[in-house]
Amino acid sequence: MIAGFTGVLVFFSVGTAALAVVLLIARLLRPKGTYSADKYATYECGEEPQGTAWIQFNVRFYVFALIFIIFDVEAIFLFPWAVVFKTLGPFAFVEGLIFIVILIVGLAYVWRKGDLEWVKPDDLQAIRSRMPERSK
Repeated sequence: MIAGFTGVLVFFSVGTAALAVVLLIARLLRPKGTYSADKYATYECGEEPQGTAWIQFNVRFYVFALIFIIFDVEAIFLFPWAVVFKTLGPFAFVEGLIFIVILIVGLAYVWRKGDLEWVKPDDLQAIRSRMPERSK
């Protein structure tokens, strides 16, 4: 039973040895530079950095980007379908329609949920409740 895993052990050992050799060679060949505080400073296009780099971003940046990537990748799947559309016949047309309907349902869901809005109505109410009243 153990003899059957000899190949796996040899493969693991050779891989570990190769990794160790590559890391050792990289350490020997790397340039020896001096380290300063400027080297670890945040680079902002030649401008002096202001504040810390550890700021919190609004989660909507990521949600919006993920929604865009999902629909963008799905749209890419339509190109090969369009290229062979005539050769596949009506079956391809039905499958394409089903695919597009699924995309539209996903878009409607995201739209209905309000994730396409940059400022949601609930957030507007929270912001307005924190704002001081204006004197008229």
